[in-house]
Amino acid sequence: MKIKHYLKIFITLLCGFTVSTFASADIVITIELRNHIFEPNIIKVPENTKIKLIIKNKDTSPEEFDSFELNREKVIFANSQATLFIGPLPKGIYHFFGEFHPNSAIGKVIVGNCNPNSQNMKEDKREC
Repeated sequence: MKIKHYLKIFITLLCGFTVSTFASADIVITIELRNHIFEPNIIKVPENTKIKLIIKNKDTSPEEFDSFELNREKVIFANSQATLFIGPLPKGIYHFFGEFHPNSAIGKVIVGNCNPNSQNMKEDKREC
């Protein structure tokens, strides 16, 4: 009987830890989609950092955020927003695009060496 009680506590704690681990991010970046163009379309982040992307679609039509390199795909309905988590990522360039407007809705995440302590991440979370 005591073993079941402790097992329930352990599972509850483990689930809570798992959810908080996946739901947290070191940096939060907001991207707006307006006239089928991502703004900003270039995002610079430090390597090995978990990023929360908030994508706000200001257009009157849906768009699908797509990135083969980031392994992410998400439909964002008109005048709504979606949240995606990416990383931690090694140094490199990761392209993304809007599947419904691939010629105009394009961008990239540039991951590189930068020191988050040498910048004010609260004011501009897009640059390293």
